[in-house]
Amino acid sequence: MIEFFSSLDIDQVNAIFNGAMALGAILILQQISLAEKQARTKFEDTINKEYREIIHQIPARALLGEPLTENELHEHLDEFLYYVDLSNEQIFLRSLNRVRKTTWRELNDGMRSNFQRPAFKHASHIIKSKSSSDFNELRRLEESDFREDPKKWK
Repeated sequence: MIEFFSSLDIDQVNAIFNGAMALGAILILQQISLAEKQARTKFEDTINKEYREIIHQIPARALLGEPLTENELHEHLDEFLYYVDLSNEQIFLRSLNRVRKTTWRELNDGMRSNFQRPAFKHASHIIKSKSSSDFNELRRLEESDFREDPKKWK
């Protein structure tokens, strides 16, 4: 190996060195990109876990699209509030581009589906009427019939 390098002139050695440096820089950038993707995936998994924990507390009948009695609705209003708040946070995070487009589509489809169910619709109406200055991101998305991508909001 030493004989190989000793037979090269300084320009050839510099070219090899520069090539090795460029290759090293490319590998470092790939590692950074991979680490960012893994961190975003972990963050999105955390959001999904939080969703499952909240939705688990909501009566199955509500998830199946059946209305709840007023008593049942008020008994589970906290859980619906947590869901409304989480939905608003997910929308906000998408507006900051902290959630990937593919993940956003899944979240958005889930929100659209849930908020069309009678119990969710009724509970969110109660919650939003008692807190008229909160949940602005959710209100805006609902106004667009869940069609807008919050990332494009100014």
